[in-house]
Amino acid sequence: MDAAAVRAGPRVIDVGTGPGTVAARALRRGAEVVAVDAEPDMLDAAGRHAPGAELHEAVLPVLPFPAGGFDAAVANFVLNHVADPAAAAAELRRVVRPGGAVAVTIWPSPRPPLQRLWGEAVAAAGVEAPTDLPRLAPEHDFPRTEDGLTGLLAAAGLTDVRCVTLAWEHRADPEAWWARPANGIGTIGLVLERQPTAVRERIRQQYDLLSARYRDTDGQLALPTAALLACGWVD
Repeated sequence: MDAAAVRAGPRVIDVGTGPGTVAARALRRGAEVVAVDAEPDMLDAAGRHAPGAELHEAVLPVLPFPAGGFDAAVANFVLNHVADPAAAAAELRRVVRPGGAVAVTIWPSPRPPLQRLWGEAVAAAGVEAPTDLPRLAPEHDFPRTEDGLTGLLAAAGLTDVRCVTLAWEHRADPEAWWARPANGIGTIGLVLERQPTAVRERIRQQYDLLSARYRDTDGQLALPTAALLACGWVD
């Protein structure tokens, strides 16, 4: 919100709103908020968590809004999930008026422990990831570093682009954190879905062993993680 200069009054679009976390924060600042997501279930959640936001189903890089219709655009952990990050960044810029801001976050590379844990558990169990999993085409990829994200936004036409790395500890219940891939969420979830029961159990055993180092005195996970936060302006 601070990076995009969101305050009372401006019209803000939250692209890839998910459960509406960022949209809700923008509403609390007094902004007029439009929340967009590709998944109807996520829009339902956003409607509950960010009542007052205008909800739309849409998929980057095509947003059903005129050019320059917003004072700011935010995309929280979205550009790391789209098929064409450059086109998505350009679309975020298109819908923001001159003088407005675009702010985005992505997971960095190399990956911090939070993002590595599941893959480490799979590898420790002796399982190789299938080669046919969905992957970003090499010609659309970009370095997941401060310079790489800055370059992506600058190439989209944004000016005065700045990027910082944020670090924190993500706290989670170990069972709830395991439930994400166990229910097929994310690439690692696709890997688990393809395994027989005995192999899934072996991966779970490795998850328990590897996650033990991150358990706090209350039994919760305290996983170090980081994100890249970048913002730029529309001339």
